[in-house]
Amino acid sequence: MQYRKLGRSGLLVSELCLGTNTFGGAELEFWKELGGLDQAAVNAVIARAVEGGINFLDTADGYAAGQSETMIGQALRDLAIDRADLVIATKGGMPLGASPNCGGASRKHLMTACENSLRRLGTDYIDVYLLHMFDPVTPLEETLRAMDDLVRDGKIRYAGCSNFFAWEVMKSLGISEREHLVRFEVVQNHWSIASRGLEREMLPLAQSEQVGIMAWAPLLGGVLTGKYRRDGSATDSGRRGGKVAPMLGHDRVHDIVDAMREIALGHSVSAAEIALAFLLRQRGTTSVITGATRPEQVAANLQAAELTLSDGEYALLDELSALTPDYGTAAVAPAREGRAQYL
Repeated sequence: MQYRKLGRSGLLVSELCLGTNTFGGAELEFWKELGGLDQAAVNAVIARAVEGGINFLDTADGYAAGQSETMIGQALRDLAIDRADLVIATKGGMPLGASPNCGGASRKHLMTACENSLRRLGTDYIDVYLLHMFDPVTPLEETLRAMDDLVRDGKIRYAGCSNFFAWEVMKSLGISEREHLVRFEVVQNHWSIASRGLEREMLPLAQSEQVGIMAWAPLLGGVLTGKYRRDGSATDSGRRGGKVAPMLGHDRVHDIVDAMREIALGHSVSAAEIALAFLLRQRGTTSVITGATRPEQVAANLQAAELTLSDGEYALLDELSALTPDYGTAAVAPAREGRAQYL
């Protein structure tokens, strides 16, 4: 397992992060479909991840109505894991009830949400606390001052954001610098080999400003595992049935999956490991979030961290999955490239 810096901080996190939205919620229909794991299953998954060198866990107060956080805390006690050996990321801001102040990024909500997450996790600090989404109601100055106070109080170590647009992250960084407040060290957004939109704006921003990137849903809810066929048949059932979002293009995605299957044969792995390995090779990737319902799935995902794609394999996948060029960007590319020779 390799470890990478989180943003420009000195915190080192494993390049694979254990996603925990499969933990808990057996009595809640949506979360049951995601996994609904009981405590014994959670303990087994976490134990295998830690054994494999994963030191980074991602959760949120909204996962299974808080049960995911509670089960992580219990697992650390059951397994006698040293809290200092783990980097725990959790998120706040998702609506948790009917009250207008039960969600968002106001000082009122974040202070309460953080305290509740600490209690459920059974810890006195959170390593990485992320806003689950951008809040158009609350001024960023208010949000960042609240996050800064949480850092000063020792309740969180680092701040981050999730599902932000690039301009929202850049505005946040500007406010943090101007007001001398804690800054976002990481952004958690969707990224996969078949959905590379993050690379248009967010990736260049992250590289320029030294912001880490955590990629969620790198397997598109199972679509990129290779178990679903172009004709809709499957080698195994899944919660989303292998449906491809219309904007991604059914045939385009399956062209990528077919290529990954062929490459996977040569490495004695599955297409899923190829999809993960592709993201791990991208410049700017800090950690790729992978969920699991069984220790065996964790073990399979761990193989991606040991996998090296050849230049030819990478080039083929890169070409098949490349973004459609933006006309405006392409039109000025020659002039930009001409200046780049002086770098």
